[in-house]
Amino acid sequence: MSNLKLTLLLAACLFLFQGVYAQEENSEETQQETPKPTGQVLDKIIAKVNNEIILESDLQKAYLESISQPQEGIPVPNRCEVFESLMINKLMVAKAEIDSVIVTDAEVLLQTNQRFSMIMSQFGGDEEVLVELYGKTADQLKAELEGSIKEQLVVQKMRGNITDGMSLSPADVRKFFNRIPADSLPFFSAEVEVGQIVKKPEPSQAEKDKIANQLREFKRQIVAGESDFATLARTYSEDPGSAVQGGDLGFFRRGELAPEYEATALAQQPGEISDPIETMFGFHMIQLLERRGNTFNTRHILLMPKPSEKDITDAERFLDSLRTVILKGDIEFAKAAKDHSDDRNTSDNGGFFTDPSSGSNRLTLRTLEDPVLYFTLDTMKTGSITKPMRFESAERQRPETAVRILYYKTRYPAHRANLNDDYEKMKAAARRQKENEILTNWFAIAKEEVFIDIDPAYDRCNVLQ
Repeated sequence: MSNLKLTLLLAACLFLFQGVYAQEENSEETQQETPKPTGQVLDKIIAKVNNEIILESDLQKAYLESISQPQEGIPVPNRCEVFESLMINKLMVAKAEIDSVIVTDAEVLLQTNQRFSMIMSQFGGDEEVLVELYGKTADQLKAELEGSIKEQLVVQKMRGNITDGMSLSPADVRKFFNRIPADSLPFFSAEVEVGQIVKKPEPSQAEKDKIANQLREFKRQIVAGESDFATLARTYSEDPGSAVQGGDLGFFRRGELAPEYEATALAQQPGEISDPIETMFGFHMIQLLERRGNTFNTRHILLMPKPSEKDITDAERFLDSLRTVILKGDIEFAKAAKDHSDDRNTSDNGGFFTDPSSGSNRLTLRTLEDPVLYFTLDTMKTGSITKPMRFESAERQRPETAVRILYYKTRYPAHRANLNDDYEKMKAAARRQKENEILTNWFAIAKEEVFIDIDPAYDRCNVLQ
């Protein structure tokens, strides 16, 4: 297997990891289409690796996903290359079982709950919408998602084990770049460096007290037998992932939930209901359901206090003052972002957005998923900072009004790749190639240790060669 080929395959794997939900959505839509009476087989097993199987439909949706999310500088993989990437995944899962590489149920559950909460938030937490669209309950969809996530985690852990100890020096990056023929250097689109400082308006104490009192009333109703926990959670909880489950979060290990939440839950007896407690997500009323060793199962009702118009205006005034200080040169934008921004995804990087594929601060305009951000930049000059602007932040699983200022630091014109301007991209590519060389050697040995059966229709892909 060539390094170039494996590079394409692993790029396809990355697309698959990033688009699991989109794949499942496409899969569900496909399953609901009325089959045409053509006599053709709708689905079949096209490969087996020990107990792992690949279906024709798996390949189809993986291929569609890979071509729908191209990465600049990386050729779009063909069907055979995507098929081979799926085979590598299955081989890693099969080898993980042989090598006793374990992903715990708690790890899978944590990732599943987080992903499912994101999915449910897109539907407003309404399970009826899921049933109407997919013909499946939230429990059924969550179970399918859990299987996909478990495979992802196993593959990630196996890749980490295989490439453990790999290092990359600046000399390695230069050597990688110098081996690329001049006429084969990729052409990069125009790029920008953009930063933000975000303030999330803090709800007033009066609003917090109102929310806490509402949860105390829920507790009174439950204790008095006027209502039950699950019904109240389904009706009122603002955690879309658990609300449809009657507030049930499932089992977690110590250290996996907010510290305040965990401390309250573990201080209770099974069946006991807590008074309202506050975390970064809002106010919770918690019931401990069960403890098993170092894990525990709870259900909760989450209510989030809403900032008032005055709270939002106060945030705008704060950012306007901070902007003035930055423009005067009394503080650098990056330091102001680290000290004052409420956005955890950008504050540690001096407020700057990063390209997830390379870790670089330089982004192509198409990387900016927020259309408001895209069109705002179109009206700005480099070096300028906007006045405070309101926007919808969804960091806490639901849209909420926040305020930010944007800094348009630099614009880089479209250009042919060079080491000075594109070092981070070249470093990421060199790292991928080095990982691929290690994985190629691993693949050659590992494929001899498992049972592999491939449908003759895919012999042309020469996966095992």
